[in-house]
Amino acid sequence: MPANPSLLILHPLLTLFFKPSLAPTLRHPSFLSLHHHFTLSSSPAAVFTYTGTRTRTRTRGLTFSTLSISANRRSHSSSSSSAASTQSLNSIPNENGGSGRSGGLSSPPVVDAVQKIDVNPPKGTRDFPPEEMRLRSWLFQNFREVSQLFGFEEVDFPVLESEALFIRKAGEEIRDQLYCFEDRGNRRVALRPELTPSLARLVIQKGKSVSLPLKWFTVGQCWRYERMTRGRRREHYQWNMDIIGVPAVTAEAELISSIVTFFKRIGITASDVGFKVSSRKVLQEVLRFYSIPDNLFGKVCIIIDKMEKIPMNEIKKELKSAELSEEAIEELLQVLSVKSLTKLEEKLGIAGEAVADLKRLFSLAEKFGYSEWIQFDASVVRGLAYYTGIVFEGFDREGKLRAICGGGRYDRLLSTFGGDDIPACGFGFGDAVIVELLKEKGLLPELGLQVENIVCSLDHDLQGAAAAVATILRGK
Repeated sequence: MPANPSLLILHPLLTLFFKPSLAPTLRHPSFLSLHHHFTLSSSPAAVFTYTGTRTRTRTRGLTFSTLSISANRRSHSSSSSSAASTQSLNSIPNENGGSGRSGGLSSPPVVDAVQKIDVNPPKGTRDFPPEEMRLRSWLFQNFREVSQLFGFEEVDFPVLESEALFIRKAGEEIRDQLYCFEDRGNRRVALRPELTPSLARLVIQKGKSVSLPLKWFTVGQCWRYERMTRGRRREHYQWNMDIIGVPAVTAEAELISSIVTFFKRIGITASDVGFKVSSRKVLQEVLRFYSIPDNLFGKVCIIIDKMEKIPMNEIKKELKSAELSEEAIEELLQVLSVKSLTKLEEKLGIAGEAVADLKRLFSLAEKFGYSEWIQFDASVVRGLAYYTGIVFEGFDREGKLRAICGGGRYDRLLSTFGGDDIPACGFGFGDAVIVELLKEKGLLPELGLQVENIVCSLDHDLQGAAAAVATILRGK
């Protein structure tokens, strides 16, 4: 609540107090109508000192006395008159002869034994009380405004989808983390663990009724049963931006630019966050050189994605179990340790398609103005099996948090689901990690209750008049 809200009070003499700047029009966009008493901060009652010049105003047949006031709070127990004037709403008789708000539910009957329930939300999930909801709304508003700034349109999909949608091309990790079950129609369904497969399904469903390229964004809730760490939950909200129908690297460059724009809006700088960029084609070319079958590509990507999470000897063990030779493993790990495009070019040769794509991306980054935000890192492959080209991850430069966001190119996902072979790329950006980062940097916004004016009747008989005044003012 603002430090000095306007107070519009109807007392037994029908006197209306309001901010002088509002006179005589009484125009303001937001008013709060309270019945019988009002609360500022956590205090249940207040005693006011009135100052100012009284005038008379007539609005829609009602005559008011008006003056500007300042409010000095005193505790509820410090004044018997305050206690009398702040009679609890629950003691006001309702139209049915009971107490409490008119039309409210009556109290449940008292029973000898009451079964207590766990009042905490399920592990890994969250409640959003008003203060948390204000933060969430602020974050989502920034997601939406940045997306619209880049010309994207908002879409959404069901939280509940066919299980097959997520297990066909997502990878083993996602399959193991699904919240899935059989519904009453004997259909296998799942809570969505991510948004991209649903996007692909919708694009296929719309078919020729939409014109390419598509620039769509989503802010939606996702579910994964995974091990929880800081910034990682079993339910989270995710911001996705996707470009469908553009084969050129300009699409990836624009997506990264949109994320950088978002970071700048909320106070995050290039010294706080960076992007690691690579291409799955790098890994693909190494595997092909050693005659590793294409059907093992997705499995190897998932193993490589764990490089910063488990010891290197475990990585080697898993690669060996994936039927890679010792020589192939050593060569692969050498390539993945490369942090320079020049050195990668020496390894793969100048004709390598992966190198050409990456050089183009870094050139575009300079044009977009975010070259200081990105760096090449061959070890970035992303864990989802459907990526086919350039991939990227946003990371905390201090290394305290997991990946902030990530994405890449998925040119064959739509054809995997039975659609046309359409090029596509996009990213996912979770809400939990960015909030942790804002806390870490001291950048959480102060989001108070946005109420600037209060209408309050200090007498039960004037509640109707208070409601009438509030209605008039809300309509201005």
